[in-house]
Amino acid sequence: MKYYYDLHLHSCLSPCGDMDMTPNNIVGMSKILNLDVIALTDHNSSLNCKATMEVGKNNGLCVIPGMELTTCEEIHMVFLFDTLEKALAFNDYVAEHQLKIKNRPDIYGRQVVMNNMDEEISEVDNLLILTTDISIMEANGLAEQFGGICYPAHIDRDSMSVLSVLGEIPTECDFSTIEISPDGDVETLKKSHTILNSVNIVTNSDAHYLENMREAKNYLELEELSPASVINYLKNKQKFVNV
Repeated sequence: MKYYYDLHLHSCLSPCGDMDMTPNNIVGMSKILNLDVIALTDHNSSLNCKATMEVGKNNGLCVIPGMELTTCEEIHMVFLFDTLEKALAFNDYVAEHQLKIKNRPDIYGRQVVMNNMDEEISEVDNLLILTTDISIMEANGLAEQFGGICYPAHIDRDSMSVLSVLGEIPTECDFSTIEISPDGDVETLKKSHTILNSVNIVTNSDAHYLENMREAKNYLELEELSPASVINYLKNKQKFVNV
C-alpha cells in the first residue's frame, strides 16, 4: 500500500523555524496535504517530538520522532527512531556533544518546546544550530546504537550537505538511504555519484514554515504503516526511488 511521506520537518524549536510550526499546526497542515507519515527533525533536538506524536495519534497521522544533526564537518544528517524513548535518549547524548553557546533570540529566533495543546512549556537556552563534535563517520554507528536510522540530508544543496563539504558520499559510511531536495536533479546526481544507484533516495520538504510543506507526492510502499516499518524499509538497500 502507498503511504505518502515527508520525513524532514522542523518545528518552532528549531531557531530558524517559524513560531507557527506548532505541533497542532504541523499535524493539521500534514492532513490538509494528504500526508500519511511525517518525521519531526528539529536541529540537534527531539524535544518537540512528544507533543507532535500525541497530536498525530489523535488525528490519524503517523509521526516519527527524529532530529537533524549537525556534524563536526557541518553536514546535516537526518536521524529517525521508532520510539520516542529512543529519540529522547539520542537527544540527551547529542546535548552532551554540542557547543554550549547561548541562543540570541533577537538574531536566531526563539527555541520553544510545546505540549500537545500548543502551549509553551520551556525554551532551550543553548543555540541549537551549532555543530556537534560528532563526525559523519560515526553517524551510522550511532543510529544503530540508539536503534534508529540516519541519512545525509539534502545532498544537492550548496551548504550543510555531504557533497558541498566532502565532495562525495563516503562509501565506508554504508548509508542505506540518501535525501535529495524536492527540486534536485536525481539523474544528474547519479551520473556524478554512482553510489546513488545502490541506495534508497527520499525527498523531503525540510520545511521551516507551514507554507513550505509540500502536497503528498512521494510515497513508500509498505504492508503496514508505523515508525518501525518505515525505518526498517529505509534500512534495506532496495534501490527505492520516489522523487
